[in-house]
Amino acid sequence: MPVDLTIISKPIPYVGITLLQLLTALAVLAVGWLVTRLVTASFKRGLRKTKLPEIVVEFLGRFLSALLYVAVILLAVRALGIGVGSVVVGLSAVIGLILGLGMQDTLTNLTAGLWLAALRPFDKDDVITVAGHTGKVKGLGVMSTEILTGDNVLITIPNKLVWGSPIVNYTRMPTRRVSVDVGVAYGTDLGRAITLAVNFMRSHPKVLREPEPSVVITALADSSINLQLRAWVKTEDYWEVKGDLTRGIYELYSREGIEIPFPQMDVHIKEMPG
Repeated sequence: MPVDLTIISKPIPYVGITLLQLLTALAVLAVGWLVTRLVTASFKRGLRKTKLPEIVVEFLGRFLSALLYVAVILLAVRALGIGVGSVVVGLSAVIGLILGLGMQDTLTNLTAGLWLAALRPFDKDDVITVAGHTGKVKGLGVMSTEILTGDNVLITIPNKLVWGSPIVNYTRMPTRRVSVDVGVAYGTDLGRAITLAVNFMRSHPKVLREPEPSVVITALADSSINLQLRAWVKTEDYWEVKGDLTRGIYELYSREGIEIPFPQMDVHIKEMPG
């Protein structure tokens, strides 16, 4: 039975677009989406062979993806019979209006993203603190940076806030210093307490021999003499060693009879003469 092509060639009422044009536009969007995914994946694979940092590869991949999606949308618009030139003029007018109203956040975020990708204050999977948030970097996009917190919450931060804030990178350096604070009672033999702590840190298999572990007196507090254990470790071992030292120094001092006092206050009551 022959297909009546006049049905799909007739304009849809009140729209002025034929069913054929609509189907063509949808096909362009579907094929364009697939091609964009394939091209972006191939582009990123090629960049990884150049040994570029992963955060730069991620940024360039997202940037290319955004450009390709814009091109696909323009092709779909053209398939609908709408002049691409008029669409571009319309977009330009909208952008001009946005800039005229002082809403330059888009361009600011884009520029900040370019600087972050170029100067690389962090790489993918680095643990950072920025704009009041701490987490592992999951991606650097054209407009925003994504970090994953320790309790598995994904936070998206505009690039302008990332670039405009101090960035603390906890994992960039290969080694870190673990610091554990502990208080001992007044009257404690400090030489013995310090020697025990230093030998304890030296015995830990993941504490580095250079620089040497050390113990310093940090304060003569109200209820205790405060000591700080300092040991250098590989960055990936930081939290494990910190937990081991915190628990271990408590157990060691308890076994050796060294008191770890809790805050206390002496209250003297003076009777008034009747």
